[in-house]
Amino acid sequence: MNAEAAFGAALEATGSQPTTAFGALNALTDALVGVRLFTLMTFDAATGEARRIYSNMPDAYPVLGTKPVNETHWTAIVLDRHETFVANNIDEISQVFDDFELIRSLGCESAINVPVVVDGSVIGTINCLHEGGFYTPERVEASNRLKLPGAAAFLLDRLISAKGA
Repeated sequence: MNAEAAFGAALEATGSQPTTAFGALNALTDALVGVRLFTLMTFDAATGEARRIYSNMPDAYPVLGTKPVNETHWTAIVLDRHETFVANNIDEISQVFDDFELIRSLGCESAINVPVVVDGSVIGTINCLHEGGFYTPERVEASNRLKLPGAAAFLLDRLISAKGA
C-alpha cells in the first residue's frame, strides 16, 4: 500500500484518532517530501494562538497547550499570504524561530512550513525539518500535495475536539 492509500485508510480507522491519522500524515510527508522532525500546529485567528497537536519527536517537541503567535516575516508569509515558508539553513531558521539551537541539535538546519487553508483561513501548518539545504524547489513543490490530506487531518482533530467538548 502506498503512503497516500495508507493515509486514507488511517483517516477511516476508528479508535486512537486523530493520532492514527497524524502518524499516517507524517509517513505520507516523509514519502512525498522527506522529513526528520515533523510537527502539526493549529492556529486560532480569533485568539492569535497556536497549538502543537502532533510531533514525531515528543521528547524535544511535546504536544502541550497553546502559545501566542510571534509576529515575524514568517507570519506574513504563512498566515497572511498563505504561502509555504522555506528556510534552508540555520541562519534563516534563527530569524524566525527562537528554538533554533534545539532544532540544530536534532540534526535539522532546513525547514518548510506548509499552510493548510480552509474557508480562506489557515487552520494549521505542516512543519517539516531536515538537514541543511534539504528543501529544494522540487520538494517544496511536492509539499503542495500535503495540503488536502493536511486539511482532512486538521478537520478530523476539530471534529474529535468538538465531540469531546
